[in-house]
Amino acid sequence: MTTIVAVRKGNQIAIAADSQTTFGDDQKLLAGYDCFHNKIFQHGDSYLAISGSAAHDLVLQGALKELKKKDLTSRKGIFDTFRKLHPKLKDGFYLRPEEDEEDPYESSQMMVVIVNAHGIFGVYPMREIYQFSRFWAIGSGRKFAMGAMFAAYEQDLSAQEIAEIGVRAGCEFDVNSCLPMTVYTVEVAEDAAKEKTA
Repeated sequence: MTTIVAVRKGNQIAIAADSQTTFGDDQKLLAGYDCFHNKIFQHGDSYLAISGSAAHDLVLQGALKELKKKDLTSRKGIFDTFRKLHPKLKDGFYLRPEEDEEDPYESSQMMVVIVNAHGIFGVYPMREIYQFSRFWAIGSGRKFAMGAMFAAYEQDLSAQEIAEIGVRAGCEFDVNSCLPMTVYTVEVAEDAAKEKTA
């Protein structure tokens, strides 16, 4: 129940999120009433944002702090990190990993976007890890955000400006997303910039 976006353009990567929390189908908590409405948190040199239960925010922050060895800079490193996190989420934070009986693996029940100087990464509930070359969005407003960012991407705009357009579109049309938004940017690492152009 959110709109979270990430955009990579030129030497900049931006991550942005709306600020509304939704309880069930009929109650919302707007930024003006919520002392902790920022959905993006920093861990080391990375910014992370989560779609799913509001409880995931503090749980993931706590689990990452407890993990001694972690790597959020590559698809493989993120996979290994979240594989090590899963038992901690179950045993230390009481995660219920059941979704569908047909699922091949236990679920982490969350979708996470990670942004750092190495790129934009998406972590999905069964620890599927994706790396996105241009932009991506998660949450209930994602379809509106993706369409808006697609339309804006080739224009003479920065990653931050495109991310802001995506969140605004989500907030305009998704009942579970609302302004104000939070935005952070990072500069692309030299090795990551070469990787993209190679």
